[in-house]
Amino acid sequence: MENKTKLILMSCCAPCSAGAIQQLVDGEIPGIEDFIVMFFNPNIYPNSEYQKRLNEQIKYCEKLGAKYVVGDYDHDKWREHVKGLENEPERGARCGKCFAYRFCFAAQYAKEHGFNAIASVFGVSRFKSQIQVDSAAKESCSDIKYLPIKWDENLRVKINRESNFYRQNYCGCEFSFRK
Repeated sequence: MENKTKLILMSCCAPCSAGAIQQLVDGEIPGIEDFIVMFFNPNIYPNSEYQKRLNEQIKYCEKLGAKYVVGDYDHDKWREHVKGLENEPERGARCGKCFAYRFCFAAQYAKEHGFNAIASVFGVSRFKSQIQVDSAAKESCSDIKYLPIKWDENLRVKINRESNFYRQNYCGCEFSFRK
């Protein structure tokens, strides 16, 4: 990584992002000068679920003193973006398109606010594929650098065991509900 990296960390929820945020706050990722946690998840359904995840993310960021930004929640616009892929399985084409949609938003935000790199925790969930996340990011981030950082899994697990985070049992969209 080059010097003076200003990073946007894409987050889906506090349980997935806890370790990454802690590593960034502690300065454990070389070359990161500044970072912000971005919660842009218009895929999450229903709105009550979105609010629970958002509230946990904000509470954790504030506990650590990490800056954060929240993108608009427009589930209908997201649904239009993945139209025709509703019956895709988890880790299928719908997920790739969803990741790309969210990374494009982050790339635009980065350009407008002086950030030059994006990373995410989207692939740490057992429901998702890191390879698929990395591929979507590389295709979507245009002239903003994507950093496929390997986060400390042991730290994430430790923080989760010690926390009382709200935990969900599905990725987020209505098509990913588990039976």
